[in-house]
Amino acid sequence: MHILIIEDDLELCDALRLQLNARNHTADCCHTGSEALYRAMTDAYDLILLDRMLPEIDGLSILRSIRQNHITVPVIVTTALDTINDRIDGLDCGADDYLVKPYAIEELLARIRALSRRPQAFAEYQGLSYLDIKFDPDSRLLTCGGEERQLSRREALLLEFFLRNPEKTLVREQIFSRVWGPDGAVEDGNLDTYIYFLRKHLRALGSRAAISTVHGLGYRMEGPDA
Repeated sequence: MHILIIEDDLELCDALRLQLNARNHTADCCHTGSEALYRAMTDAYDLILLDRMLPEIDGLSILRSIRQNHITVPVIVTTALDTINDRIDGLDCGADDYLVKPYAIEELLARIRALSRRPQAFAEYQGLSYLDIKFDPDSRLLTCGGEERQLSRREALLLEFFLRNPEKTLVREQIFSRVWGPDGAVEDGNLDTYIYFLRKHLRALGSRAAISTVHGLGYRMEGPDA
């Protein structure tokens, strides 16, 4: 299970990540509200562990935003606030569960298991689609009209970012950060090369979707009538 841990206590976040990874989950960490909102909106997770008190943007505001954008990933809110009104606020904002700090890792794991048993709890993420293409980031398989292409890892990350932001201009710096990571070393020519590869895949499939150049800014995925 791919889990996003949103927690501003770096030591706690790292400890949770290690515990979850040791139990065959894949856990990512982020520590600020703005980073958390970005990751929750652009990446695919099976569950989000969300601290209520965060710098920049508080946890409940993040929760409202992702629910307003129809992202139904299960969310467990964690907090030191333990009044009945605090719990009601969290659940009313769209939380699936509410866990009071400090808590034992065994209790967290039990709640994750309980959420996984709920019908459709983890069925929201079925891959991505736009116009006539469908893409499964897990298998990195791009399909269109019964034809398919297997993408490389970097191609898959790039296409996933476009499909999560269709008909929006993605500036080069955004793409570098998302695909190569904030600290990744990349030359401008590398991005242009991978754009060329994706365009080649789309043409080979005969897709109506295209990646257009927005001069001076970056790229945009759009249809033929855009």
